[in-house]
Amino acid sequence: MENSKEKQNISSSIRKTEKYMTEHLGIGVSFDVNFRQISVLKTKIQLYYVNGLTDDQIVVQLLKKLIEINDEESNRKKVADIIQNRLVHQQVKVVKTMDEAVDEMLSGLIVIFVDGYKHAYVIDVREYPGREPEEPDTERVIRGARDGYAENVVQNVALTRRRIRDERMRNVMLRVGERSKTDICLCYLKDVADNDMVELAKERIEEIEIDGIPMTDKTVEEFIVKQKWSAYPLVRYTERPDVAAEHLFEGHIILIVDTSPSVIVLPATLFDHLKHAEESRQSPTVGTFIRWIRLIALLASIYLLPLWLLFVMEPSLLPKELSFIGPNEEGNIPIVIQIIMGDIGVELIRMAAIHTPTPLATAMGLVAAILVGDIAVDVGLFSPEVILYVAISAIGGYVTPSYELSVANKIMKLYLLLMTAFFGVNGFVIAFTTGALYLTQTRALTKPYLWPFIPFDLQAFLRFVLRVPIPFINSRPDIVQPKNKFRQPLPKK
Repeated sequence: MENSKEKQNISSSIRKTEKYMTEHLGIGVSFDVNFRQISVLKTKIQLYYVNGLTDDQIVVQLLKKLIEINDEESNRKKVADIIQNRLVHQQVKVVKTMDEAVDEMLSGLIVIFVDGYKHAYVIDVREYPGREPEEPDTERVIRGARDGYAENVVQNVALTRRRIRDERMRNVMLRVGERSKTDICLCYLKDVADNDMVELAKERIEEIEIDGIPMTDKTVEEFIVKQKWSAYPLVRYTERPDVAAEHLFEGHIILIVDTSPSVIVLPATLFDHLKHAEESRQSPTVGTFIRWIRLIALLASIYLLPLWLLFVMEPSLLPKELSFIGPNEEGNIPIVIQIIMGDIGVELIRMAAIHTPTPLATAMGLVAAILVGDIAVDVGLFSPEVILYVAISAIGGYVTPSYELSVANKIMKLYLLLMTAFFGVNGFVIAFTTGALYLTQTRALTKPYLWPFIPFDLQAFLRFVLRVPIPFINSRPDIVQPKNKFRQPLPKK
């Protein structure tokens, strides 16, 4: 986003520079904004940096090197060149506007002004506070890497680069937020990713006009995909570098937002949200089996309760062989109310577990299970069958790889339940049809959301249904329109 203020060039007067920095950064007021002035060859030098975002040892080392110039050099006419040569760091650049200097300093870099010169030196010595890479809680695997993204954009880019040592990988740094100035890294493979998709993502990021994005990636998502009120996720989030690298190889775009441990995958269809790293870490047969189990659980999380309610309301639709599914005792409350209350109860337990300290979470879960599963049935609040099917539906939601998709499916399930409760068979058919039509018309950043099912792509659909052995996957998904479609060299004749 372009700054709305007119950019001011750096003055050759060190006093004007000091006045500008004092007014705009609160030198002497904000304790974390540090300033140091020294004299080099009788020329005033000023260093500005933010305490807590820079490496203190490097700051001290730079000061020592600059002060040593007085003992080793005497040519005052080339003081700027001498200083630049003594900046012992691998990343040094020159800026010519005060806006650039301030933005870089607030990002954790050191800015050095030299009296008599209309430029400043910026040294990248940032050292952001944060945790070390560790396996994400929501994407654990039995076999595989244990590192995961953290809240440091530089560290996250390095974790991705470690898996893609290709000179054609591009990491474009953008900045969003008039006040927050949050760094966003746009990652893609130059010879694979579609140019139009890259330019579209970059254009929408640069169009963002907002004070700041403290909620980081979610705010960026809403600006990019223009999701509005859609419950279904139109981008995929992942905290695993190996998953992000796999998407890059396919031709997707990755957005890494500073202060967020999750990266955004663009574009992402519904079927992208149904894949899990564990499937690729097992043999093709086991991976296929795991994927089918996940799909069955996903379908159960959406349709099990509405179908059971439909059979309860219309017993004639139920074959005699399945008459045992109940309910044997209807209880004192209508079945549909029991189901909704049970679903709400499960959600309350889930939210309570999230906000409960870890040592107490297990105890809280046991108490809730006893209250809901035993006492509620004894007093006639719920029938045993309701508890069973609500629990199966909830487990199916937890098995869904994408948390955002599982929440959207719960809303779809509630819609199906209410339509079935009010209108019976017709309501279920209408709800199912309208839900399917809604997903058919949904687009994820110009791409069909239900691809490869609609429009149908047999090869891509089989790759989803079956965990195909990697040596047999020689092409990239057509949905991302890759410039280089082949992932592996064609076999020699």
